[in-house]
Amino acid sequence: MTGNTITPSNRGLAPRAPRGRLRGARIVLSSLWHRVDGAYALVVIGLWLAVSLVSLVWTPHPLLEASGRNAWAAPSASHPMGTDGAGHDLLSWLMRGSLTELEVVVLVVLCTAVFGLLGIWASVGRRAGAGRGSRAWMVCVDTLIAVPTVLVAMLVSVPLGTSIAVIVVACTFAYSLSIVRVTRPVAQLAATSQYVEAARSYGVGEARVFFGHVVPAIAPTMAVQLSLSAGTAILAESGLTYLGIGIPAGVPSWGRSLANCAKLISVYPLTVIWPGLIITMVVVALNLLGDALRDCADPVVNADLRRDGAADDDRSASDMAAAESSTREQELTGERTPAEEGESHEPHRA
Repeated sequence: MTGNTITPSNRGLAPRAPRGRLRGARIVLSSLWHRVDGAYALVVIGLWLAVSLVSLVWTPHPLLEASGRNAWAAPSASHPMGTDGAGHDLLSWLMRGSLTELEVVVLVVLCTAVFGLLGIWASVGRRAGAGRGSRAWMVCVDTLIAVPTVLVAMLVSVPLGTSIAVIVVACTFAYSLSIVRVTRPVAQLAATSQYVEAARSYGVGEARVFFGHVVPAIAPTMAVQLSLSAGTAILAESGLTYLGIGIPAGVPSWGRSLANCAKLISVYPLTVIWPGLIITMVVVALNLLGDALRDCADPVVNADLRRDGAADDDRSASDMAAAESSTREQELTGERTPAEEGESHEPHRA
């Protein structure tokens, strides 16, 4: 059969049981760890999270400690990365800035995921329960994608001022539209598949169809896009803060440290290297995580995941065969099935 029939090529779109999804997640994580790029990404992101948690309770120097005599000091035992123009310990500010970056990334990823899902729901039209106007919505998406993120940030900064909200709103606006455009083909394929049509025939609501069948089908693609969005959000924070419309002054962040130290880069170039190096390492790790996750979550590329899916199919086939065998045995022994007992109680029609 052709069309919407579930074949081995599109079998990955079919929903799996919760236990099977957890087993698949473990396989994906194990595959990530055994890749060079995946291991690098996991180690760097793990260190980032650990430093963020440590900065909540300890930093080498108080953040407000400043001394004009220690301004632009070279790296030493008391200041391993030196100091900035105000005499702040650069290591302490970068440690606490990692927490600010984590807040920005988490907010951007969450908001992008929510608005991206809403946009995907609208893009697949009535088949996913969003109503009419799917094509008109995609025309709007293609038009809004062309709006520069910096322009959106400048417009948002007028009522909000310099704050994290400016970065979150601007990045969410740009990244959610990109997710809608990238994941729409997979969402449409899942929304028109046979198992979705079967669910609707049993009276399943449209919202449950979308979140129970379409979302699991687009989850790998969305995970990759959200990982890339996380890395781009850090670059956006650095760029917008450098322009003066991002993180406000006095709040530690990698972009703020980079902007402060870049004022005298020709005189004290070493102070710019540390925040720039940290930003580069984390952004590269997030981008590599997206690429590795795309390969590890694809059953066509990941042999372990493909074997796990084949094992699920074999278990399902054996369960169906056992059910058919039980039905045949009941028919041979003259026992009545529950369905036949229900039919016997229906009144005969003339």
